[in-house]
Amino acid sequence: MKKVLHVTYDMRIGGTEMVIRNIIASNNHEEFQMSVYCIEGTLGPWGAALLDAGIQVTTFQRKNGFDVKLVKHLRSHVKKNNIDIVHCHQYTPWVYGTLASILTRAKVIFTEHGRFYPDFSTWKRKLVNPLLVSLTSEITAISNATKDALVEYEFIPRNKVGLIYNGIKPLEIDHQRVDSLRKKLGIPPTSKVLGTIARFDPIKNHTMMIEAVAKVIAKHPNTVLIMVGDGEERANIELAIEQFGLANNVILTGYQSNPTDYLGLMDIFLLSSLSEGTSMTLLEAMSLEIPCVVTDAGGNAEIIQNGINGLVSKNDDIIDFSLSIMTLLNQGDLTEYRRNARQLFNSKFSNKIMSNAYSELYGELTW
Repeated sequence: MKKVLHVTYDMRIGGTEMVIRNIIASNNHEEFQMSVYCIEGTLGPWGAALLDAGIQVTTFQRKNGFDVKLVKHLRSHVKKNNIDIVHCHQYTPWVYGTLASILTRAKVIFTEHGRFYPDFSTWKRKLVNPLLVSLTSEITAISNATKDALVEYEFIPRNKVGLIYNGIKPLEIDHQRVDSLRKKLGIPPTSKVLGTIARFDPIKNHTMMIEAVAKVIAKHPNTVLIMVGDGEERANIELAIEQFGLANNVILTGYQSNPTDYLGLMDIFLLSSLSEGTSMTLLEAMSLEIPCVVTDAGGNAEIIQNGINGLVSKNDDIIDFSLSIMTLLNQGDLTEYRRNARQLFNSKFSNKIMSNAYSELYGELTW
């Protein structure tokens, strides 16, 4: 049995963490034994769940700046546990995972999950990254947009970067629970429901979404926006709701550990991000056959094909975003969008497809 160690920041709730969790959940335990190493010292709820399921999760609180002790501790961990593959998720874990794997038996995989906005590079990375690449067996990105960023900003040769899209298990809806939630929230049966699920972070550009929805509601007053999430932008979001007079049309649910029922309420899913890798919430919406309106940011346009399973608007463009929403509302019958959403999900974005791709990669490196 080959041993795979996933090196990441932590196992709190997020897209990267969901990918790791899904890879482990889909793993054939007779072929690979998987464990997790968190460099931030924070276990997180998903880390705790993995521990409960019998998966080894190790944490180490790295210090500011470059932490030599972390390299030593991680190297010791790799050697002690006879790790065959160190799978590093995101850039900083890649740096530490690669350095720790020198002079060990372990092969290194680096997966880039997303980029900052605006993206940038540094002279240090231009010097260091060629060395890291030479010590890394495989590099993958979760979208073509992320791959392009690795080439442009990290100076990694294009032919060195593979593509493995994120994948999830399709969601299932309990329609009785969804109907009960609709009544609880006071949403009339005739209202159209727009919705989003994301942390309240500036990169998600929620205030632009709210202003765009205000324009939609001026034309379609029988419309409700549900915003699932919480975070540092909440005060600005509340201010925008007040500024545009949307108190009766916008529902802030706060953080929901399982937002599936809220997703089930939505006629159209919205994602207004300034930057994205492969959004897990988009994949969840697709699995439920929900048409989406997204900004042309990162991998969004690779998931939502314009005019096929949703619409793609210009990035950070209030007018274009609002017009895209109204186009779907005016169309009325979205059956074709829904059918296309599920077909695309099944063909590219299921957890089985993603897990099989990583398993093949692990197998090639340990053959």
